[in-house]
Amino acid sequence: MIRRGKGNDRGGDFAAQRPQPVINPMALQMEPDGPRKRALEVSHSRVLLGAALFAVVFLVIAVRLVAITLLPDSGDVASLAPTKIKTADRADIVDRNGVVLATSLTTASLYANPKQIQDPDQTAALLHEVLPDLNIASTAAKLDSERGFIWLKRNLTPRQQQAVNRLGVPGLYFQAETKRVYPQGSLTAHLVGFSDVDSRGLAGAEKSFDDMLQGGDRPLQLSVDIRLQHIMHEELSSAIDDFNGIGGAGIIMDLKTGEVLALVSLPDFDPARPGDADDDARFNRATLGLYEMGSTFKIFNTAIALDSGTVTLADGFDATHAIKIGRYSIEDFHGKHRFLTIPEIFTYSSNIGSAKMADLFGAEMQQAYLKRFGLMDKSPIELAEVGEPFYPSAKDWKRVNTMTVSYGHGISVSAIQLITAVGAIANHGVLREPTLLKREPDEVPAGVQVVSEQTSEQLRQLMRLVVQIGTGKKANAPGYLVGGKTGTADKQKGHGYAQNARLASFVAAFPMNNPRFAIVAMVDEPKPNAHSYGYATAGWVTAPVIGAVVQRMAPLYGLKPVPDDAPEAQNPLIGMVADYDSPSSKKAQSAIKPASIPASNSIGADGALAPLNVSAQPAPSSEAPLAAE
Repeated sequence: MIRRGKGNDRGGDFAAQRPQPVINPMALQMEPDGPRKRALEVSHSRVLLGAALFAVVFLVIAVRLVAITLLPDSGDVASLAPTKIKTADRADIVDRNGVVLATSLTTASLYANPKQIQDPDQTAALLHEVLPDLNIASTAAKLDSERGFIWLKRNLTPRQQQAVNRLGVPGLYFQAETKRVYPQGSLTAHLVGFSDVDSRGLAGAEKSFDDMLQGGDRPLQLSVDIRLQHIMHEELSSAIDDFNGIGGAGIIMDLKTGEVLALVSLPDFDPARPGDADDDARFNRATLGLYEMGSTFKIFNTAIALDSGTVTLADGFDATHAIKIGRYSIEDFHGKHRFLTIPEIFTYSSNIGSAKMADLFGAEMQQAYLKRFGLMDKSPIELAEVGEPFYPSAKDWKRVNTMTVSYGHGISVSAIQLITAVGAIANHGVLREPTLLKREPDEVPAGVQVVSEQTSEQLRQLMRLVVQIGTGKKANAPGYLVGGKTGTADKQKGHGYAQNARLASFVAAFPMNNPRFAIVAMVDEPKPNAHSYGYATAGWVTAPVIGAVVQRMAPLYGLKPVPDDAPEAQNPLIGMVADYDSPSSKKAQSAIKPASIPASNSIGADGALAPLNVSAQPAPSSEAPLAAE
């Protein structure tokens, strides 16, 4: 029963109510009222705004870091446009055995943004403390400019870079670059050459093969053997020092391939710092220098006479008196003053006999053969520093020129031309052009036949005589059958010749039974010393260089010494010539037949050489062995 209340709930009757569902208070979500709702929305907006601002600041910082690292600032892009920073790799240069001759290292180069330098004078002074070669005044002037980019120093060492970093000067930056380095130093200076700070080749192989080296992915392999380069450099330097010369040159060449195995020019320089060297040190005496080679040209003169059939080894000339031609006089140095056979003329190095020999075959024949030997054109070796031979023009090539050229005066050639031509005559008459690149067996050219095999054999016997009993005894290397020719020429001075300035040279090949290598050594302006008895001739100065080089290099190439009594060590001409220094050399050792002009000694109407004509005399057998001392 329901009772009605009276009044309110405190004292009145209760009102009837409908039943209410039970609600879980934990499941209730309070709906914020107006003020709280607005506060929450403001908080959310502030969080989003803060995040956006943080993202923008982070992005600005990141962009600035990139700009600082790669560019001075956005306003300097135009200033950087004309500046080409070369970062492309440059291929290594290696010798024939893979020894590194030139390579590139990554370095840091210092530059500045002058717009960011607050105190140019103070900054220049600070830089001078860590980089003493930076002049304070000039550096301050660079920094006090309106430019956005200036180089301060290229290719710093790691220690220098660290020292600059410690300064903490705003506005100084580093650029990663490559620097060319030469592990062999001055040893290969004229051969390898050098490049500039932007890795462009300026001299030597660096210049000749610049296109191949730029961005190359494989090393450039040269023909040079760094072991032989060291041997030649050491022996030649010793001779220059011993005879107080002003310089010299030396080359070793493989006659079977034409490869240049060593090429030395002294004085030399540090290819990493070519600007510190004077002009004389940078001058390549081996390929660019042109010299009158003196009596080494008697090899060519005798080869022409024999190959053209003008003379035979049994012929001879009267060398009793000097030749008078116009105002010129041709004499012998320590002459024998008698009739001389062809082997004696060659072994005793008679100017008189050589001149008379040349007078027989004449100027046209001489010029044609010299051109065939490559002595009247620039050498094709792959260097920019190559000299153009100097000689009289055809219309000015008079009888006296023909005579003087026979013993190496009146014509100037380079050492690389000399060794190439002599090597051809010794190498069975086959000329192969010289190269600085290593040749694989299938890349070796066949070569050009410039004299007959018989002429080559006769010249090898004559060259061997020079080392056995002639003026080149000091070039002997026991067991290796060295043959060659001395050459001592007065140097030109003005329109004449200097009294006490000469070039001493020796050109050789070995082993003479089947030559594989040719060598030339030259010393410029040698002076007599205490042990040379007042002489500074090739026999004293450069012949010993050849002997020493042969003895040191032959074992490296597996050449075994030949016993003196071996058949291949015998020389059939040895009995025809007395030792140069013996009293008996004043007397004839065999019957002499005066030479005369043969009917076959002629030039065709087109100026070409007549077919190679060998001597009609009984030739030494191809099996005729050479002698060893």
